[in-house]
Amino acid sequence: MRRLAISFILILLTLSVKAQSLDECRRLAREHYPEIRQYNLVAKTEQFNLSNAAKAWIPQFAISGQATYQSATPTFPEAFETLMKMQDDDVEMTEINKDQYKVAIDISQTIWDGGYSKASRAIARAEAAEQRSRVDVSLYDLQARVDGLYFGILLLDERVEQTKAMIDVLNSNLTRMRTYLKNGVALQSDVDMIEAELLTAQQQLGVVESSLASYRRMLEIFIGQPLTSDKLERPVEKVIHSYTSSRPEFALLEAQENRLAAQKMAINSSVRPRLGLFAQGYYGYPGMDIFKSMTSPDLTFNAIVGVRMSWDISAFYTRNNNLKKIDIAQQQIAVQRDLLQFNTQMLTTQEDGEITRLRKAIENDARIVELRRSVRIAAESKLQNGVIDATDLLRKIGDETTAILNCNIHEIELLQAIYRLKHTLNE
Repeated sequence: MRRLAISFILILLTLSVKAQSLDECRRLAREHYPEIRQYNLVAKTEQFNLSNAAKAWIPQFAISGQATYQSATPTFPEAFETLMKMQDDDVEMTEINKDQYKVAIDISQTIWDGGYSKASRAIARAEAAEQRSRVDVSLYDLQARVDGLYFGILLLDERVEQTKAMIDVLNSNLTRMRTYLKNGVALQSDVDMIEAELLTAQQQLGVVESSLASYRRMLEIFIGQPLTSDKLERPVEKVIHSYTSSRPEFALLEAQENRLAAQKMAINSSVRPRLGLFAQGYYGYPGMDIFKSMTSPDLTFNAIVGVRMSWDISAFYTRNNNLKKIDIAQQQIAVQRDLLQFNTQMLTTQEDGEITRLRKAIENDARIVELRRSVRIAAESKLQNGVIDATDLLRKIGDETTAILNCNIHEIELLQAIYRLKHTLNE
């Protein structure tokens, strides 16, 4: 009863273990890959840059202070001495003191900046979009690496299974041959030949299993956790809906073009005048009333408000050259796009041809396996009757094993080619 219960539990555990799928491995690799954290960093950088650009419209404040000593200051004109003598004798007009002090606050408000802040916001968005596109390209390349490992494991799994099947056939024939040897029907050389082939197959199995373990460890590194099952799930065959590629490299080139367009806006805005309001207030000596400062050394409050226009004419010196540099960069992007389109078309054609070849090969695989198995069974019967020797039988066993292996490998390679094409098209 206890043994039955244990067996039942083992069956339930076996049924509950689901083979790892390609989509799941892709998702886990994407989440585990360090590059994924770049998205959040790019978003934060974009927010800071946009916030800085928006602050250009907030009133700007500046506080300053100074203490100076001058070699000369304004004095009261001699022509006014007679007039001043007619006034109150208590009023004494002298020159302004040579030591002066001032604490000031300046306030400025931009009214029009020539489109510079708008260009700055466009550049911030374009740079963030370009950085996100670069992360997309990196994760796109990651998917190809995960796919390569996944299908590599499937192919190695198939080689392990077929090698084990070949070992089973060789073991069966070795047992049969030893019986023939005891009955005087076979020679010792026939037994030795089959045993040597069996040992060779076991060696090959060890090599393939070692490669399989290595591939599995690499995939586990990518997904950041152990594989949940000994067998990976074979993906289903998918339909190619369109041969128009939407690879993220195209989006990256478009983002680079948008960044250059934003930089062109900034260059054009640099040659436009700026208009703004300003206000300045200071507490110090001398004040704006020069005559009052000649009569009293006291510190006073002073203020001034107005409209200011500034125009940096020197920006015209480099404007044309900077615009031409951007035009050249845009032409380079156009060349890169054409090159990417050309390479993608060539790769698509090659992969589509590979899919066609594999489909044709699979059409005859089942019949070839059937025929090879029939020949091998017939060879075992002939060996028993002494019509052929062990060499011929081993050749037939090898042919059958190769046929079965090719059949299964062609099916996996077809899936791999289809998924490779879908990856190239970014479907």
